Amino acid sequence: MATGRLEAIYIKRAHGGVMDPTTDAVLDERGLVGNANRGGFRAVTIISAERWTELITEIGSSITPDARRANLLVSGINLENSRGLTLTIGSTELRIGGETRPCELMEEAAPGLQEAMKSRWGGGAYATVRQGGRIAVGDLVTLA
Repeated sequence: MATGRLEAIYIKRAHGGVMDPTTDAVLDERGLVGNANRGGFRAVTIISAERWTELITEIGSSITPDARRANLLVSGINLENSRGLTLTIGSTELRIGGETRPCELMEEAAPGLQEAMKSRWGGGAYATVRQGGRIAVGDLVTLA
């Protein structure tokens, strides 16, 4: 079992809109309450802080993790090949459904980013909510 920390939470205010950082949020069966994209098999998107740092270093950029447009940034957790595993954040549980593929918005954010993200789950993971509740930056995160 890997353990880590919830480093950031981002809520998308509108489809294609800005990712707003917040210090806490509520997860329900459809994803993050207040997020524009809710429901379905990609209810929540997650990226690894360590993998993000590798990608940004590789392409020589200084863009921040919100450019990835994922909901949650975790540290200490390797998301690669995590399909089917459970990500626990505080008292909540997310079921990892698979790898999030990078779209053309990543290329707009930084040249070379979309291509760099195609290996080793660089785009992060998507998940459904198995157990909802409140989450906050700093919460313990486990993957098992």
